[in-house]
Amino acid sequence: MTVHQKGLYCAPADCYIDPMEKVDTAIITHGHADHARPGHKRVIASAPTLDIMRTRYGNDMARQTIALASGHVKALGDAGDPVYLSLVPAGHILGSCQAVLSYRDQRLVISGDYKRRPDPTCPPFEVTPCDVFITEATFGLPVFKHPPIEREIAKLLNSLAVFPHRCHLVGTYALGKCQRVLLALREAGYTKPVYLHGALLRLCSLYQRYGIELGELVAVSDVDDKSTLAGEIVLAPPSALADRWSRSLPEVRTVMASGWMQIRARARQRKAELPLIISDHCDWPELISTLRDVSPQEVWVTHGREDALVYQARTMGFKAQALSLIGYENEDESG
Repeated sequence: MTVHQKGLYCAPADCYIDPMEKVDTAIITHGHADHARPGHKRVIASAPTLDIMRTRYGNDMARQTIALASGHVKALGDAGDPVYLSLVPAGHILGSCQAVLSYRDQRLVISGDYKRRPDPTCPPFEVTPCDVFITEATFGLPVFKHPPIEREIAKLLNSLAVFPHRCHLVGTYALGKCQRVLLALREAGYTKPVYLHGALLRLCSLYQRYGIELGELVAVSDVDDKSTLAGEIVLAPPSALADRWSRSLPEVRTVMASGWMQIRARARQRKAELPLIISDHCDWPELISTLRDVSPQEVWVTHGREDALVYQARTMGFKAQALSLIGYENEDESG
């Protein structure tokens, strides 16, 4: 396994994992745009990830697609000396998987993005013992300790009770965060319609086709009298919070849902009156516990706060290094 400009490259399988540029064979761990890009000749991924890519990029997003079910094995490379690929759940978003590559007597696991907390939109992270574990480190600093999502949703519902005349405009990333917030609202007992910016509709429809019930959703564009959105919850991409689009909404209270909201400067940057710390990644304690659970011989750290996690892994007795891949930290797609 080597690091190329295009991304992680497995030479005996002649394939890339989540490549940044067009390649012949790409293994895609999940559908966020900093991992799943169009134009590859062949894409191997879970069926939901392929559907996410088609939804975002069109049916011609790759010349050939191969849907690999969780736990199934596919041989890659030389038929006489193959690399065996399987996908296991990562717990990040719908369709997210870890890529497990077995070659001769060695097993390597590429985590992709992952989280350890329950999420009804996807199966939980599956601990897979291996020789080399390649882990993300998006929130790989000791300062990051994410609160329970139930507490953050309670803040939003309390704000609705305190400010019933204000439209609560919640910034959520279109893939994963939007649907997780919707489900958390439903689990908290919120049964009213939730209003959506048009950019969120297609992916919510895809989640619903996979049997994930999000409750009643209404496009903001279908509301003739926007003044009726006072006291309602509206979800929109973060970019829409300060956009002209939001000016038609009545007495907006700006809310932002992201793991980055733990950093006050990020909350101010988003102009969030009500920051909600809701992350689709592991926090620092969860990263550490994952290393203990997986217990690899080596830890390779990528796309995130690499140095701190490398140092911690070494103090825990692991051989560790940073891969320093470029381009895997797109705040508009994750967090």
